[in-house]
Amino acid sequence: MFDFLLSNLLLKQFVLGILLIIGYITFKHIGRKWIETLAINKRVSLKRTQFVVKTFTAISFLLFGAIFVITLDLGFGDISLFLSSIFAVLGVALFAQWSILSNLTASVLIFFVFPYRIGDNIKVADKDEDISGIIIDITMFHVILRHENGNIITYPNNLILQKGVTKLIVKHELNPADDK
Repeated sequence: MFDFLLSNLLLKQFVLGILLIIGYITFKHIGRKWIETLAINKRVSLKRTQFVVKTFTAISFLLFGAIFVITLDLGFGDISLFLSSIFAVLGVALFAQWSILSNLTASVLIFFVFPYRIGDNIKVADKDEDISGIIIDITMFHVILRHENGNIITYPNNLILQKGVTKLIVKHELNPADDK
């Protein structure tokens, strides 16, 4: 009887499908907890954390869907033709919105790799203007700075990743022994 169950292709696919679903749910749960912990450690706003979690969920779902379809051999040719058509249309339609997409992508990158946090005093290496101040928020599209003169500066995420950024140290952050 056990040999019959193992030889039955439909049963194998069902068990493999269940294992893949359990793996996906586990992966999604662990990834979400990791992102939330990282957000707390980096003092990221709730809206930005939710955006990154939604992006992670969407990407992991698409990845899971592709693995599921390939592993279970569910007519990948028809599905891939349909998906490639959708991506081609979306790619052409969204090409005009490249700036918005690059800022959203940069927002996700800043979430994971930007070494500065809210409250840090930074200066962006921009030869045309004085882009410096204390980071008061990092949104999906902009890093928002309060300049020393009180003005609020919104700087696009994609540009802050392309330019050099210097952390400015305030005098009270220096070691008191350095003042002698």
